[in-house]
Amino acid sequence: MAGAFPSGHYAPGHYPAPLPPRKGLRRFLPERLRGRSWLWWISRWTAAILMLFFVLVAYLAITAPLNKSLQPIVPPQITLLAADGTPIARNGAMVDEPVFVADLPAHVIEPFLAIEDRRFYNHWGVDPRGVARAAFTGVGGGSTITQQLAKFTFLSPEQTLTRKAREALIAFWLEAWLTKDEILERYLSNAYFGDNMYGIRAASLHYFYRQPENLRPEQAAMLAGLLQAPSRLAPTRNPELAAARYDLVKGALVAAGYVTQAEADAMGFPALDVRTRNDLPTGTYFADWALPQARQLSDVSYSRQTLTTTLDSRIQNIARQVIDRAPLGDAQVALVAMRTNGEVVAMIGGRDYAASPFNRATQARRQPGSTFKLFVYLAALRAGWEPGDTIPNTQFTQGSYRPGNSNDRYSDTITLREAFAQSSNVAAVRLFNEVGSEAVIETARELGVTSALADGDPSLALGTSTMSLLELTAAYAGVAANSFPLEPRAFPQEEAGWFDWMWNGRGSLNSSDHADIEEMLRAAINGGTGRAATLNIANFGKTGTTQDNRDALFVGYAGDLVVGIWIGNDDNSPLNGISGGGLPARIWSQFMRGALGAEASPPRPTPSPDPSGPVEPMDVPDLQDIPLGDGRRLIIRDGEAVIVSDIDGVPVEIGVRDGDFSFEFDEEAAARRLEEELRREGIEVEP
Repeated sequence: MAGAFPSGHYAPGHYPAPLPPRKGLRRFLPERLRGRSWLWWISRWTAAILMLFFVLVAYLAITAPLNKSLQPIVPPQITLLAADGTPIARNGAMVDEPVFVADLPAHVIEPFLAIEDRRFYNHWGVDPRGVARAAFTGVGGGSTITQQLAKFTFLSPEQTLTRKAREALIAFWLEAWLTKDEILERYLSNAYFGDNMYGIRAASLHYFYRQPENLRPEQAAMLAGLLQAPSRLAPTRNPELAAARYDLVKGALVAAGYVTQAEADAMGFPALDVRTRNDLPTGTYFADWALPQARQLSDVSYSRQTLTTTLDSRIQNIARQVIDRAPLGDAQVALVAMRTNGEVVAMIGGRDYAASPFNRATQARRQPGSTFKLFVYLAALRAGWEPGDTIPNTQFTQGSYRPGNSNDRYSDTITLREAFAQSSNVAAVRLFNEVGSEAVIETARELGVTSALADGDPSLALGTSTMSLLELTAAYAGVAANSFPLEPRAFPQEEAGWFDWMWNGRGSLNSSDHADIEEMLRAAINGGTGRAATLNIANFGKTGTTQDNRDALFVGYAGDLVVGIWIGNDDNSPLNGISGGGLPARIWSQFMRGALGAEASPPRPTPSPDPSGPVEPMDVPDLQDIPLGDGRRLIIRDGEAVIVSDIDGVPVEIGVRDGDFSFEFDEEAAARRLEEELRREGIEVEP
């Protein structure tokens, strides 16, 4: 082509246009660094990363308890405090003698290696391959046995990268100073197996009553399965979950090559042989109930912890004093007091913890009697009924089930308000039949009742089902707060945010239904069967008495306190002249007057309790309770001397304070006694 120049040559005076400036990070660098090679940059970045790594390791080495990791492990201990800081209980753990790998059969060790750390004898404390396998298969944990030992013995349960890094560092340290067998021995001797059992020896004796050296393969496999979530998987509490986990362990044993599939299939779920060796009672009914919650909150196997509960020691002492003064005869008693947010502030599970630590407030399941009518009438209100509506109050003359009113008083009709206040049985059963058992059971479930309720059984209206006093009181607390269900709690709950408030899943009554049920609860306590519980402030409650006076209850609320009282005999025998409107109602009234008065009074300056000081016994009768013989007792409380006695079957109390005398007696029992005497004389008594 004419005018063309050979490749690579330019005509004189003709030059290519200048190249554009280079783009990228180099243009932001100082002129002296722009010519550095990539090799120079890589060496500098490597040095910086190594420096950062050494600084991080130094920080972790300073903050991680490396010096502690080789010391003997101290058994855990939890101290529970009342809300004011008073120690109420200390509880240790069931820890037995350590085990030695050389003494254990292979079939005892293999399940732990198979499900927890298959490459235990081949890694240096951290196993990336094990993490990848666990993430891919869902079987086994990402942490090695060495890491788990570091975590549950020396670190807090916080889920942070810093804690994981410390865990890895301690794992390396343990691997450097201990043999593999020593690490495994520490792990097996100290791991938590549920039911307050620490170490495989304590666990094997607890669940199977045999030493770990004598465990059968299926028993060892079940114990290995517990380590993932001991409290949740304990077979004594959740046998179904424990069985499902046991199947996973058997699969891991097959995958690891320890057993064949046929051998695994032949391994049945082991039968338990649980024998109470030492249940470590705490000394108070409340603390016994709170301790399992404490262990779930802490989730730290080996650390001494101090946890503050919701128990109000002042209100608890008032409850103890009122119970001690009550003329109970040989009967037992239980009391639960909680706030309208579910926080339990006082609990009495029996007359004397030292004589019987069985908690009748949380463990006993008794019939609630007419206190169950709350759910019947509430279901009716939600179905459109009103307190002024009437319902027949006549005797049942047909059908196989013919309940009657306890006072044998009937009328053609009665309003719902009056029927609830007077606790008419025939009206309650008719109302139950009108609204249907499904509606009543649904209402009870919404209010938090989880106990079995017989569908279609009209006697359910009269409280023939069984439940705990704690469960029943929590349902009344849901009505008081108009927010349900409420979960009774032994520890304060953090203030819920707006998101939690929107999605907490709780229900509530509309304003009309809530006002109506409170109107009926007020009628029951102020003019009905609960008159003995009346206070000089707004109060709400319901009496309950089961067939043959086997159980007597009063449940109600005033101010911010919801309180349930139960009286009965452990052998379910009839009570002697005690009904829900009598002694339980009076105990409720006396307790509420003291508790609400104490709550309203200005706090007195008191020295701060010492959490490390001695535990205060709160469930043992006061030593100032002096028996006088023939069922009489002299009680000295806060400057008042009270003689509790019984006159012709009528419980009486005579008190002296500052020269003033007081006299109280059971009006209902006295009236009943008078009727008996008149009938004995042949005098007709009008109903």
